[in-house]
Amino acid sequence: MRTFRADQILHSLYRDWIDDWDMATTLPKDFRERLKEEIPFTSAKLLDVARSDDGTEKLLVGFADGEAVETVLIPATGRFTQCISTQVGCAMGCAFCASGSQGVVRSLSADEIVAQYMLGRKRGEITNIVVMGMGEPFANYDETMRALKLINAGKGPNLGARHITLSTCGVVPGFAKLAAEGIQFELSVSLHAPNDALRSELMPVNRRWPIDELLHACAEYTKATKRIITFEYTVIRGVNDSRACAEELAAQVRRVPMAKVNLIPLSPVSHRQDFKTPDEKTMLMFLDVLMKKGVQTMLRRSRGKDKDAACGQLRIRRMKERRSI
Repeated sequence: MRTFRADQILHSLYRDWIDDWDMATTLPKDFRERLKEEIPFTSAKLLDVARSDDGTEKLLVGFADGEAVETVLIPATGRFTQCISTQVGCAMGCAFCASGSQGVVRSLSADEIVAQYMLGRKRGEITNIVVMGMGEPFANYDETMRALKLINAGKGPNLGARHITLSTCGVVPGFAKLAAEGIQFELSVSLHAPNDALRSELMPVNRRWPIDELLHACAEYTKATKRIITFEYTVIRGVNDSRACAEELAAQVRRVPMAKVNLIPLSPVSHRQDFKTPDEKTMLMFLDVLMKKGVQTMLRRSRGKDKDAACGQLRIRRMKERRSI
C-alpha cells in the first residue's frame, strides 16, 4: 500500500472517526470496496446508554457474537476520562465487583478494545483512559497492550502514554512484563485490604499472589520504571474501614518506594446487599490517618451512583432482560 493511502486511512479512522469505509470519501470507491472485503470494521454496536445526573455515561457495547461489555465516560473540569473493558466478565471474583459475580466469558481482541474507545471518542474529546472496566487487563495482556499502543500511536489517536492507566487486581507476572515495555503508561493496583486474611476474603487473587509477593513486585516495578504506583482502596462499611485497617494500610504502602493511595467509597452492588457505603466521617478519618503517616492520598468520589455505578451492572441488567423475553 502506498504511504499516502495509509495516511488517508489513518486520518479517516482517527481524525474523522468513521465507522464505515464508505465514509472515507478521500479514498477511491474501488479501494473502499477492497477495504470492505479485506479489512471489515469490527462489529461493535451501542446497545444501551445509562446517563447519570452527574454527567457520567455508561455505554453497553455489543459485539458480533452477542456478548457485550461496558465502557464509561466520566466528565470533569479539564478532563474527559473513559473507562475501558478488556474482557467479557471477569474471572477474578472480587467480592464487591458485579463483573466478577458472573465469571468470565472470553477476552476481548485488540480491535474490540479499540472499538470502545472509538465509540467513546464520538461523544467527546477523550483526555484520559483508565483500563479498569470489566475484566483483568493482565489476564489479557497481549491484546490489551496491542490496543493501548495503537491508541497511543502518533498516527493513530495519539493519546499520551501518561494519560493511559492500567489497573490490575494483582496478577504479579504482569508487572515485569509491563516494566519491560518501556512505555510510560500509568499503573494502579486494586488492594482493598491491608492484610492477607481480609484481602483473600475480598479478592481470591490474593490466595495466588499474597500481599508480600504483590508489594515486592510493585517495589521492583517502581525501581525499574521510576513510575509511581497508585493503590486503589475501596472502603466498605464495617469490613475494611477501621482505624486499625487505615494504620496497617499505611505501613504496607510505605514498603513501596513510589506509591500513593486512592480512597474510594463503595458503590453498592446488587449481588452483595450486605456491603454498604461508608459515611463521610469514616472516609475523612481514613484519609487523615494515611496522610499523617506520610502516605500521599486522594479521596475519590464515586461517579454515576444513580445509574448502577459498579462495573458490570448494566450488562447484568441486560442479561436478565434477555432471559425474561
